[in-house]
Amino acid sequence: MARAETSKGSIQRGNTLPNGDIYVGSFDGLVPHGPGKYMWTDGALYDGEWDKSKMTGRGLIQWPSGASYEGDFRGGFIDGAGTFKGVDGSVYKGSWRMNKKHGMGTMVYSNSDTYEGFWNEGLPDEFGKYTWADGNVYIGRWKSGKMNGSGVMQWINGDTLDCNWLNGLAHGKGYCKYASGACYIGTWDRGLKDGHGTFYQPGSKIPCNLEVSDCLTSHDGTSASSSSNEKITIGLLFLLQKLCKNWRLRRFLHRPRCISNGTTPVFDDNSGSHLCQDVSSKSFSADDQCLQDSEVDKDSVYEREYVQGVLIMEQPKNEDSRMSESGIAQENNWEKQAKGPMETIYKGHRSYYLMLNLQLGIRYTVGKITPVPLREVRSNDFGPRARIKMYFPCEGSQYTPPHYSVDFFWKDYCPMVFRNLREMFHIDAADYMMSICGGDSLKELSSPGKSGSIFYLSQDERFVIKTLRKTELKILLKMLPKYYNHVKAYDNTLITKFFGMHRITLKPGRKVRFVVMGNMFCTELRIHRKYDLKGSTQGRSTKKQNINENTTLKDLDLSYVFHVDKPWREALFRQNATFLLLFFLNILLSSFMIALDCMFLESQSIIDYSMLLGIHFRAPNHLKSITSCQNALESTGISAETECSVALHHEETISSKGFLLVAADEPGPAVRGSHIRGSMVRAAEGGYEEVDLVLPGTGRFRVQLGVNMPARARKVQEDVNVEVENRDTIEEYDVVLYLGIIDILQEYNVSKRVEHAVKSLKFDPLSISAVDPNLYSRRFISFLEKVFPEQD
Repeated sequence: MARAETSKGSIQRGNTLPNGDIYVGSFDGLVPHGPGKYMWTDGALYDGEWDKSKMTGRGLIQWPSGASYEGDFRGGFIDGAGTFKGVDGSVYKGSWRMNKKHGMGTMVYSNSDTYEGFWNEGLPDEFGKYTWADGNVYIGRWKSGKMNGSGVMQWINGDTLDCNWLNGLAHGKGYCKYASGACYIGTWDRGLKDGHGTFYQPGSKIPCNLEVSDCLTSHDGTSASSSSNEKITIGLLFLLQKLCKNWRLRRFLHRPRCISNGTTPVFDDNSGSHLCQDVSSKSFSADDQCLQDSEVDKDSVYEREYVQGVLIMEQPKNEDSRMSESGIAQENNWEKQAKGPMETIYKGHRSYYLMLNLQLGIRYTVGKITPVPLREVRSNDFGPRARIKMYFPCEGSQYTPPHYSVDFFWKDYCPMVFRNLREMFHIDAADYMMSICGGDSLKELSSPGKSGSIFYLSQDERFVIKTLRKTELKILLKMLPKYYNHVKAYDNTLITKFFGMHRITLKPGRKVRFVVMGNMFCTELRIHRKYDLKGSTQGRSTKKQNINENTTLKDLDLSYVFHVDKPWREALFRQNATFLLLFFLNILLSSFMIALDCMFLESQSIIDYSMLLGIHFRAPNHLKSITSCQNALESTGISAETECSVALHHEETISSKGFLLVAADEPGPAVRGSHIRGSMVRAAEGGYEEVDLVLPGTGRFRVQLGVNMPARARKVQEDVNVEVENRDTIEEYDVVLYLGIIDILQEYNVSKRVEHAVKSLKFDPLSISAVDPNLYSRRFISFLEKVFPEQD
């Protein structure tokens, strides 16, 4: 062992440690301190600064594999700024935190792909730019290593897409600009065009007037001159992100690209632990459509509808709507479309303080009731004394925290009853509070309901919060004991699920009442059509000019019937001579659910309820041939050869159905419906066993009554009672259905009796909505039996 005194009094020496590692450098007592070299028995070498036996300061570490890192260390970890070179030739230069890429940095992969932007825990996160080796570029938001959030994808052929992204795929509102000058504004679902949209031929007036190439040229030139300063580069990326909102975008072409996931080096710290730096694969997938637009009408604008990437409808847009889509008016329309039917409540929003009050009150109530031991509800849990009242001053009080809203009074109705209801539906109290009262704001529907009620959604969309009129609150309190017993007895009930009822009183005496309900459309699948079905006909249609992809349609708008598996239909409808006897003997706990639910509502003198039906379309079961597809697009002048060939290829890649049914006990995770506790339904197609629904390319879902129910939708004439005679022209689709009974807070009272009498003078008494509860129930069931006919 060599030994020498340094000028600072520390000792310089070389030593072979008991574990076989070798250290040469400065010591402070018995531990490395100051500059020194450390070699592990596996051949890894560190040359740099030490602080009390831990690598701290600047240093260089080399692994036997050939990987190396040079830069900052702190507390024995790679932490600070530095450069890592992988064995595959990849290079990362940027910020680190505890052995993981964290902060701003640039990664050049072994296949020459490049990412520059922000990292979090070793993965691209927040905002960044990814450039593929072939020249394709994505600039936008990332989450956990995947494109997630708003961003712009530009392909080397000039195609561009400004869209929202989810897990590396286009998902949400998007604006696609083709190289020919044509563009498409619409919606994407997991990389496929899905839903309604507008197609603009080359030369048509489109929403924006800023060329993408101008932005990119400016950015590239600037970033090249600032390559020595990553902070300036990232700042320019943020500036570019803002500019992206106004870009005109180019043609969207399916070109799957994958970020390299080459060999990942292993970091060995001085404790011998192994930390792996992961670079996850990111891929983009779309509908592989390429339109040839060189010989089209320059002024044509078309409305289109896609289902799972397949074009099923196209028609010229009328002149009036086209006139409103030019210049600034169209830009405003695009911004409105991008926001969708909901808007997040922000500071300064008209509902901002109301939202804060609601979140404070629910957090207080749930936090107070949760520690109470769970027990069966009692009669006094429903009474007028079953209330929690509290005053929330801004400065706080002995029982309430200070807050940034306005002073308000809070009242919570029947807290123990609703606590038990939440328990019934397996809603964890912490999850409930996080969903509604977490750091995220609520979302408000852009237009109120017909009754004037305002609807809010939790950010995760699990819960709907609806404002109530005083009369509705009284009706719910009146029926709550019977409602509780009904929901407890029939776990597959289709009736709205209530989870809380509250009142906020603002000075001077303004009262706002709320009820929290389950969102029956909380699903990963896109709901293409929504129908509100009552079984009546008077006023039950929607004006064509008012219909868009967010419209909830009515009875007379329904042009489909739905064939579901026989046991499922029987669970919904079957009635026979022994039904009432079996019901009163209480041995049918989950069958004939619609009839049982209607019987309950009838006993409470409730009318005006409806079946809310949500439909997710899979790709059409019978896709058109190339000839028919060309005829459908003939009016556009577009060469449809590519689109039709893609459609036919799509038909070959899916099964005879757009879904599969597998036994529920087969391995593999299944997505359960939100706040659903009911038993699973059995499928004849699955050997009368409980089944899961498998949607190729999407996932696996637990099938329950009214949730994730696969069906076959058949197009019929305007009247659902008359099917199309020529079976060669029948349109059939594989669909997934979501259904439930809503709006159950309207009694058949004096005003409704008067309404019935007045309208009966002008219209058929059987066609109007306001009728006797018994007649309403029978008509409702009869109509739905026609919507869900028995199969031949």
